[in-house]
This record gives sequence, C-alpha cells and structure tokens, in this order.
Amino acid sequence: MALNPKAVGMDLDPVVREYTWKDVVLYALGVGAGFSDLDYCYEKNLKVIPSFSIAAIFDFLIQLGIKSELNLAGLLHAEQELIFHNPIPVNGKLTTKGRITNMYDKGPKGAIIVGETDTFAEDGTKLFTSIVTLFARFDGGFGGPDAPKNPIVMPDRAPDLEVEDCPSPNQPLLYRLSGDVNPLHVDTDFAKMAGFQQPIMHGLCTHGYACRLLIGSLIPGQPEKARRMACRFTRTLIPGDPIKLQVWKEGDGKAFWRVVNPRTGDIVIDLGVFEYGDIPKDEIRFDDRVAIITGAGGGLGRTYALELAKRGAKVVVNDLGGARDGSGKGSSSAADKVVEEIKKAGGEAVANYDNVATAKGGENIVKSAVKAFGKVDILINNAGILRDKSFLKMEPENWDAVMAVHLQGAYNVTRPAFKVMKENGYGRIIMTTSAAGLYGNFGQTNYSSAKMALVGFMNTLKLEGGKYDIKVNTIAPIAASRLTEDIMPPDIFAKMAPEYVSAMTLYLCSDRCPVNGNIYNAGMGFFNRAAVITGPGVVLAGGEDGFPTAEAIRDNLPRVSALKNGKPYYQLNDQVGDAMTALMNPPSADTGDTAAPQAEAPAAAGSVKDYFASMTDHFVKEAAAGVDVVFNFLISGGGGGDWHCIIKDQTCTVKTGAAGKATCTIKMADGDFLDMMSGRLAPMAAYSSGKLVIEGDVMKSQLIEKVFKQ
Repeated sequence: MALNPKAVGMDLDPVVREYTWKDVVLYALGVGAGFSDLDYCYEKNLKVIPSFSIAAIFDFLIQLGIKSELNLAGLLHAEQELIFHNPIPVNGKLTTKGRITNMYDKGPKGAIIVGETDTFAEDGTKLFTSIVTLFARFDGGFGGPDAPKNPIVMPDRAPDLEVEDCPSPNQPLLYRLSGDVNPLHVDTDFAKMAGFQQPIMHGLCTHGYACRLLIGSLIPGQPEKARRMACRFTRTLIPGDPIKLQVWKEGDGKAFWRVVNPRTGDIVIDLGVFEYGDIPKDEIRFDDRVAIITGAGGGLGRTYALELAKRGAKVVVNDLGGARDGSGKGSSSAADKVVEEIKKAGGEAVANYDNVATAKGGENIVKSAVKAFGKVDILINNAGILRDKSFLKMEPENWDAVMAVHLQGAYNVTRPAFKVMKENGYGRIIMTTSAAGLYGNFGQTNYSSAKMALVGFMNTLKLEGGKYDIKVNTIAPIAASRLTEDIMPPDIFAKMAPEYVSAMTLYLCSDRCPVNGNIYNAGMGFFNRAAVITGPGVVLAGGEDGFPTAEAIRDNLPRVSALKNGKPYYQLNDQVGDAMTALMNPPSADTGDTAAPQAEAPAAAGSVKDYFASMTDHFVKEAAAGVDVVFNFLISGGGGGDWHCIIKDQTCTVKTGAAGKATCTIKMADGDFLDMMSGRLAPMAAYSSGKLVIEGDVMKSQLIEKVFKQ
C-alpha cells in the first residue's frame, strides 16, 4: 500500500477515551514514578504527569498511520509537541479531534507525516494540543515537498543541570499497558523483522521519564504549570539502559533539554523545549481579528465595538448617523466618537458612514475593513431603525424602509464580508433578531417581519459557511437604546444597559464558539436559547381516494399539534428524513397510527470489503436508466475504508478510494453500513438518527436504494 498524499487535510475520526485514577497511576508507574513521586502514584491528592496526554489518545496515533496508508512496518515516532492549556483531570472522558496536516518526502530515507489534535474534557474545556510527527522509513519518493528544518538550536555550553534515572529491563512490559501495545517493544522476532536485535523501549516511555524529571527539576510538585513540551526522537534505547536528562535554562519559564544514554553516549531525544509557568488567564481574546459592527455609533453597537477593541480586535465602526426612523442625511459624529473612545483606550478602529440599506454602502463598509486592516473576521449586523404603526396604517414607505435597513442591510454587508471570510477560511457572523420577530408585538409588522426573516437568512447561511469555518448565529437583545429610550419606563430602561447583552454576542463572535445556527435571547443578564421546535407528528390513514381528509385533521389536531418529545431541526433534509421514515411504516388499520414493521429483518452482510467486492452483483440495470452519478462511500471503523461507485449508461463500476468529484458522499460506521445495505436499517431511519451522513446532492442519494437490490 503506497502513502496517500491526498490524506493531507483529512479529518480523522474523533477519539473518545474514558479513564480513571488507576489509568493515571498505571501511566506514572510506566514512566518510572514510585515512592519518590507519590503525588503521581497515590489516589490521595493525585496529580497527573502531563505527558499522560499522549497515552490517553494513543488510538489517534494508530489512526494517523492507517489513514495516511503508510507501511506500518517502517513506522517511527519522529517528533512530538504538546501544548497544555489546562491541567488534565485525574479521571473523566477525553474527546480528541484532529487531522493530517502535512506530508513531506525525504526520498530514499522515507516520508514524514504530521497530524495535529485538540483534546477536550467532558465540559468542553480544551486540555491540550498534540502535534505528532511520524517517520515512515519505507514510504519516501512519492513526489512531495521536503520537510522544513527544525528551528531549534541547542545551547553551545554545558548543561545547567543533569538528572539520571534507570528504567527497568521490564519497563516496556509495564508501559505498554497504557495503550501502546506495538509488538516492537515486547516481541523479539517482530523486533528483528523491523531491524532491531531485541525489543526496544517505547520512545514515548522515555518521553514520559523526561517529562517527570523536567517537572521535578524545574517546577517540583507543580505539574499543572507545564505549558509546552516539544522534542525529536533520535535514537532507540534498550530496556534497562540508563538515561540522563540534560537541561539548559533560558530565562524565566523556558528551558532546552535532551536525553542521553550515558552508557553509549547516544543522544536519545534531542531538540527539546520545555515551557512552564502559571496558567494564563482563560480569557476570550480577539487579537489579530478584524470586526465590522453596523449601527455602532451608540447603544448595543457601541458597546460591542468598545469591548471587542478592549479584547484586541481591530474594529470598523459603521454608523450612518441618521435619526431613529432612518430619516435625514446622516452625520459622522456618532461613529467618530466611538472611534475616538477606542483609540484613547489604546485600541485600533476606523469609522465608516455608509448606509447599509444600499448594496454600494454594504460593499464600501467591507472595503473599509480590508483597506484598513487587510481582512474581515467578524461581522455584527446591528444597524436598525423603527417605524412603528398598526398594520392598516402601515404605509408602503414605512414597510420598505424598515426592510431595507434590517433585512436588506444585513444582506448588503454580509455578502461581500462572506466572500472575504470564505477566502480566509474563517468567519463569525451575527444577525440581530428581536422578540418582536420571534413572538410578535403589536404595531410592528414591518419590524417583526424583517427580524424573523433574518432567522431564515441565518438558517441557510450557516449551511453554506460551515465548511469554511464560518459560523452564523443570531442574537435577540433586550436592551436600552435610542430606539427604545422613550418607549420603556425609566426604571426598567436603566436595568437594560447594553452591557447586559454584549457577553453573549462577544462569545458568539469568538473562535471558541462551538455553535452554528442558534438563536439566543439576551437582556438584563438573562440568557436563553430560542428555537423552532417541531413535534413528533403522526401519519394519518387516507380516505377513499387514499389521501388524508380534513375530517381526519379535525379529529387528530391535538396529536398533530403536540410538541412533547419535539426537537429542533438543523436543516430541511432533517425534517424530510423524519417524515419519510414515518411514511415507511404503514398506518395501522385499527388506529390510523404509524405501526412498527412486523417482518423479521434480513441478516447482515459479511464485511464492508466483501460488500463492495460484490456490489455490482446487487446492481439493478433496469432501475438505472438515465442515471449518471458518482457516489463516494467513506466507511469508518476497523472494517471500513473508502470506495466510490460510478453509475452511467446503466453500468456500475466500483473502485477503491474516494473520487475527486462525487455527486454525493455517504459517511457511515462499518456496522451501520452493513445493516443498511442488508435491509436491517432503513436508509431514512439511519439518516434521521445521524448514523448516515450525506454530503452533496442529498436527493440523488435516494437512488442507492433504487438501483441496488438488498
């Protein structure tokens, strides 16, 4: 199997690892801890050696090798970098997400594969980042770029301190129980096949020794202060050989290090960097981010602008400076005052006075950001006007003016901003809706309609921006502003300062924000999510002509309307999938309700590989008339793999690997795929439950059930 350069950029399957304090202690014993390091070995006041992070996500290293399709017989761990964001808990569940980031060609020497992961605790706290570099001895010469040189230069002087230790000859037997069960470290025959005379020490076991000794030397008793540990593995170590840690201090909080075998003089681990100190304040920052806020001359917009600038963002303060109802020629004073405030506080900002209600105005706002700061990362669509009247008194000009600022204004600015964000592969967009739009308010049909339309705008834009890391969310603020100053009682107005709202908006603007397509009410320090909830519904039996009747709706309206066990949908196809799943089970003759299927499901197929080998045998030529599609199948799990199927001119061709261009891509776990293809799992049931993920033309995916017999 040849190395697969197309795997660069590939997201790897998330790795979830549950562990207890016993796993933490077992790792510590595996890297030489004992009574002299009781904090790592006794559950009373237990602490975690930070390098435990590698053992906890070892499955990712395996996946990195498999997905890149390297020759596992020649696999070596070349470099390792760990960045510690928060202390690792002594027990819990870790979730790791990552991807293959680079492949480099060293010609006859081999190939280098780099993967990067982030690992999170159960509560979403980011614990550590791992950057893994693998060396594939037998996979060079694939035509890729050469690897950049490591920039680390070790000090040319005697070490500031040296610490020795001696792993047991049986150390690999203990360390492997933490997850690295490669036979290279225990099986003599396998070791000889790989070019070694006997089993060797795990490089990561020596790495763990080094981490423990570095902490003991530089931050004794305080493993939580480890911030970064990076190194290159250079020589193998025989079990039982002694090790010597050499350390060069480089000012406060940083040291260089290496591990030497004092018996042979070999450098076992080199180019080591260790950074340490107190955990930085976990603050949401916007350094090097560029934000546009429309309507930022006062109220909420001004508060957003000041807070973003305070947290490091470069801000474009847009405000036409018109009256509350949008009338007048406008004024530059409102935006200028906010820019002056930002600059006096040490921030960076520019003013813009364009009207969001025109396409040219929207373009100019974005151009202002790109001209001043080079890009756009954040857009808060905040500009608004009010022209309240009861519906029969709502003249077209008042309707159109409100629509032009709120809905058209969001479109006019978002479209050019979205283009810049897409090119940069990052963006955060905030729409501003209102409780009036979500729930209604007398005398505001124009305002309510525009505000609810923005929710629809968000719902589709979130889908189009998702793969570019552009997240789109909506805020429904309850805040004092010049739009509401003379509408609310003074005492209530005072309690509705914009600062009570801004926390939610700023979080949704940050790179820490995990959500996409959500709506949040915010005001007076109170926050909650708003969503369109769809009830589970009921399938009704048809009348004489086969169609449900108005009388059936009348008789079943409470059940049709019930929201118990309802749920929000992320996109249109989710709702369609549920409807089609319900329709697959015919109504019961007695109740008219959906009935569970009674037939026993057929047995599952043998294996995924076997299924694709025989896929053409399942092809129904007659059902494929006029069909011209390419399906990618990305099947995860130990029995999975990638295949693609080409259907054209009533023929079916199946090949290994994913096609570059596909009509749609099917993603499933191996067991679920076999159940679906053998008829045990209905496709729509798989889709609506999340077991089947479809990318591309979702409707064309339904042809699979048509052109392949079970």
